[in-house]
This record gives sequence, C-alpha cells and structure tokens, in this order.
Amino acid sequence: MIYDNATPVARGMVAVMRRAAFLLIAVSLPLSAVPAAAQDPAQIGRALVTEHCSACHAVGRHGASPHRAAPPFRRLGRSYDLDDFPRLLTRGISATHPDMPEVKFDDEAARAVRAYLRTIQE
Repeated sequence: MIYDNATPVARGMVAVMRRAAFLLIAVSLPLSAVPAAAQDPAQIGRALVTEHCSACHAVGRHGASPHRAAPPFRRLGRSYDLDDFPRLLTRGISATHPDMPEVKFDDEAARAVRAYLRTIQE
C-alpha cells in the first residue's frame, strides 16, 4: 500500500476518508439502484439506512448505536419533524456528531427513509 510507512493516525484518517467518500457516493445513487424486489417504501428505507447508516446508528427498534454519539434512529422523531425529514435528507445532513459525514439522498430515497423511520419510532 502507498501508506505502509504512515503513522497509525494517518492510516486511520485515510480509512475514515475512504468510508466517507464511499458513503457520499452510495447515498447519492438514485433509488433505482435499490433491488427491484424491495417495492415497499419502508422496506427500501430500511435497506438504505441499514447499508449506509448502521455502522454508526442503531437503525432498528432495539439496541445501542455502534457509535456512542450517534442517536438511535428510533428516537429521531423526538428531535426532527419526520414530515420535514425528507427535505433535510435531500439538502444534506451533517454534523449531528463530530465525525459524521454529510449524508444526502435523492427525493425518492429520502421519502423511503422517512417511511421506514415512522415504523420504528418509540
């Protein structure tokens, strides 16, 4: 690898930057990139948040978030108006915790995420 002689901190930063770049590319994909078998918006939303958010956030009805500063998605309705949430997702959400990358979805994907979030709220 190019950074074999890099410090552990530099290697960690490169790994974080790669994950962030992948996440930004992946969440900007059109909803048509989601398998056709998942037709229900809530199922599509669940697949999207599982794939793109679950490394840091608890995305189901139970469990702790893997990243301590990342709020569990089942509690987002306490902090955000879920009716307005798709607009936030299409504009881009960032900085809800210090190392969170900017997350941006297209309109259909954002509505699907909202549909899923409504099914898990406490």
